[in-house]
Amino acid sequence: MRRRLYFTLPDVNCCKQVVSELQAEQLDSQHIHVIANETISLEGLPEATELQKTELVHGAEMGATVGGAAGMLGGLLAVTFPPAGIVLGGGAMMILASTLAGAGFGGIVSGLVARDIPNHELDEFQTALIQGQILLILDIPTKQVAEICYLVKQTHPEVNIGIVNPENKKLVGE
Repeated sequence: MRRRLYFTLPDVNCCKQVVSELQAEQLDSQHIHVIANETISLEGLPEATELQKTELVHGAEMGATVGGAAGMLGGLLAVTFPPAGIVLGGGAMMILASTLAGAGFGGIVSGLVARDIPNHELDEFQTALIQGQILLILDIPTKQVAEICYLVKQTHPEVNIGIVNPENKKLVGE
């Protein structure tokens, strides 16, 4: 299981130091994501992708769920009440196909819409980002949370740390 840590850092130089220290601790760069306002250059740092900045994944999951349910309902209705004069064979296959089609369509459409919605977990950091601070996001194994937090606090006491609690998806300050 992985846990998401959020660090607010005062500037790019501090962020580069923290990132190099984390990489020295064998933390893979694909689990390190940096976000800043558009006036700050993040050259040399692993910038966050759309997956971290937007609700893309959540939207696609919800769309697939709702679309799959709607597709299954549509398939059940088509098999139970076929259009006049049409004999439908393979009822189970029709229900399965309509469920998969609904899930696929719902996932794609909702994902496209959610791509433009900012990640709600980042709302708490908007003020800091506007003020020019840097947001460092780490996705690390749960067993490393205490070790990483201790390492960062020992070398950079100016850094604020937040952890997303996976049970209720709330940000817990440390």
